[in-house]
Amino acid sequence: MKTKRFLWLALTGSLVTTLSLAQTANQHCSAAFLGKRLLVNQYSPKGVCRMPSTATGSLSVWTVNLTEKETKPLTRIPFQVAIRDKETKTLQLVSKTAHKEVEVRQLLNRCRKGDHIVLLTLNQQYALPHNEIIVE
Repeated sequence: MKTKRFLWLALTGSLVTTLSLAQTANQHCSAAFLGKRLLVNQYSPKGVCRMPSTATGSLSVWTVNLTEKETKPLTRIPFQVAIRDKETKTLQLVSKTAHKEVEVRQLLNRCRKGDHIVLLTLNQQYALPHNEIIVE
């Protein structure tokens, strides 16, 4: 009887621990950068990411430290890239592998004006609210 009770308590305890760990989603703010430049015009619900079709450099996603004066990149995180077609709204995964940076010309060569480059984080602990970049 004591063994069954111990097993039941151990199982319940591990279930509670697992559930509490699952609640740590989106605890780290992150943002997209082109080189050292933050892509979003303002890190708020009204913020928009835009990129000219002539852009060059490396596209990356970083965790960020947000203050009133600046958004400071901290740690580069892995991400995947998809492209949303302007006309059909079809979302196509560009690569199945994770990247920590991508040469933006490789992506823009596959895009037309009005398409969106979509950045996908691989771990739910990262919040990336401005994950769509409009190609202009």
